[in-house]
Amino acid sequence: MLVTMKEMLAHAKKNKYAIPAFDISNYEMMRAVLDVCEEERSPALLMGLGVDLSGKGLPLISSMVRAASEFYTVPVCFHLDHATDLASVKAALDAGFSSVMYDGSTLPFEENARMTAEVVKLAHAKGATVEAELGHVGNAMVGNENDSTENEDPEDTLTLPDEVVKFVEITDVDALAVAIGTAHGVYKKTPTLRIDRLDEITAVCDRPLVLHGGSGTPDEQMQQAIAHGITKINIYSDVVGALNTGLKNKLATIKNPSTWPVFVFEEARERMKAAIREKIRVFGSNERV
Repeated sequence: MLVTMKEMLAHAKKNKYAIPAFDISNYEMMRAVLDVCEEERSPALLMGLGVDLSGKGLPLISSMVRAASEFYTVPVCFHLDHATDLASVKAALDAGFSSVMYDGSTLPFEENARMTAEVVKLAHAKGATVEAELGHVGNAMVGNENDSTENEDPEDTLTLPDEVVKFVEITDVDALAVAIGTAHGVYKKTPTLRIDRLDEITAVCDRPLVLHGGSGTPDEQMQQAIAHGITKINIYSDVVGALNTGLKNKLATIKNPSTWPVFVFEEARERMKAAIREKIRVFGSNERV
């Protein structure tokens, strides 16, 4: 049975650690996350990306995660990542997601707040948690390279503390993703997090705070962000990179084209598990269950 993200983040906020939230695109990624979370006694926060949820992807992946959650003893949450329209949110809630993110970060403040408030009303009626984004976390090098916003200056889209107060009052959102210097995808240069801005936000916000773009951000910077109030950090590129590297290495050595997938994914599986375990330990979510 899935739990809400609100339950997980409340414990993380109280005990000053962060939960790594892993986007999962297929069975192998889901299995790697759940197995390592069980081994490390960490809450398991899995996320679904829109690109993987088209067509039958939404009901199939959500059904897979819901069913899998019954076979693990750690709490499991399935969260919709970066939805930008109400139809996607409604579909995810109907499919059984226990948490959703509405991303109106590129919209004017008033429209972002209005749409987020609608999502909160829909989700809360179904007992689900809502995350929103204020400020905007852009893209470095992502899976669809056409989405790159790497030439943007992160300073131009940082979260403004004064807007946080008003946004939470209007929306009653459960968790807030903030822009303090990270980007989605693979960095070409090391980011520098604005911990001073994070302190200004935590001083006026009582909601759990979320950091997107955790892959590639130096461990010491992420641990500093956690110490200053971050409770959830999104991870995708580090894990999918491990998957792709493992597959590339293994396939280069296979001569039999009918080799079973259980063997094809051997190295990828181990690489993913190592990347997942590292994040859990760096963020301090191990031994919390």
